[in-house]
Amino acid sequence: MDTNLPLRSGISDIEWEARIDLAAAFRLVDMHGWSDLLATHLSARVPNTDDHFLINPFGMLFEEITASSLIKIDGDGNILSVSAYGFNPAGFVIHSAVHTARNDAKCVFHPHTEAGVGVATQEEGLLPFTQHALAVLAHTGYHDYEGIAMDVDERAGIAHDLADNNILILRNHGLLTVGQTVGETFMWLYRAERACRMQIAFQQTGTQPTEISEEIQEATYGQNRFNNSEDGYRTIGKLEWPALLRKLDRIDRSYKS
Repeated sequence: MDTNLPLRSGISDIEWEARIDLAAAFRLVDMHGWSDLLATHLSARVPNTDDHFLINPFGMLFEEITASSLIKIDGDGNILSVSAYGFNPAGFVIHSAVHTARNDAKCVFHPHTEAGVGVATQEEGLLPFTQHALAVLAHTGYHDYEGIAMDVDERAGIAHDLADNNILILRNHGLLTVGQTVGETFMWLYRAERACRMQIAFQQTGTQPTEISEEIQEATYGQNRFNNSEDGYRTIGKLEWPALLRKLDRIDRSYKS
C-alpha cells in the first residue's frame, strides 16, 4: 500500500510548506513521547482557505507521517485529497470546532500525554504552584468530559470553553493547544505538558507546596500575557521551532517527502 500519495500532485507551494511543517510536528510529538498510537490528532488550516484542513490519516503512526500522506478535509468532513486512509471522526469533531470558531486558530493539537491526562483528571486541574504553571494558566480554559467526541453538537461547547485561550484542558481526557503557526502550537503543548509533568512530579513527594500569593499569581499572568502578545519580547515558537526543525533534520528528513 502506497501511503504517500499524491506526493505533491496538484498541491500548491504554500500548501506543501504547511504540510512539511505539520508533518514535522507529528515526528516531534512522537520523539517527545506524546503520541498514543492512532488515538490522537494534529491539524492545520490550509493557507489561503477558510475551511480546508490538514489532518493525520487514521491508520498511520505519528513516526510514519510525511507531508504527502496528510489528508485534506473540509469543514463538513469531506476528504479532498487522495489517500489510502480515512480520518478519525472524533478528531474531526474536536478540531473542526476550533478551526471554525477561531479564525486565528491555524493549528490545533490534541495529544493524550500522560502528565496532561493526569492533571486533566484532577478536580482542581493545573495548580498555580510553579512558574511553568503560571505561564500556562494565563492562557488556559477547561472543558468538561462528555464522552468520546463523536457528536458534532459538542463543537459549540468546545469553542465556548476555549474562548480566546491557547490551551484547553479537556477534563478526564487531555490537552488541546491552538496557535497561529505550527511552531506556536507545538510550543504551547510543550509548555503545558512541562507544567503538568512538574505538578505530577511534585505530588509524588507527598509534601506541601510553597504557595504563591494571589497577588503574585495575577501579576505573573499579566507578565505572561504581555510577553506572548505582539508587543511582547517574542512570539512563542518563533525561535524554538526553527531550532526543533534543525534537530529533526539531523535525525530524519523523511517527513518532508
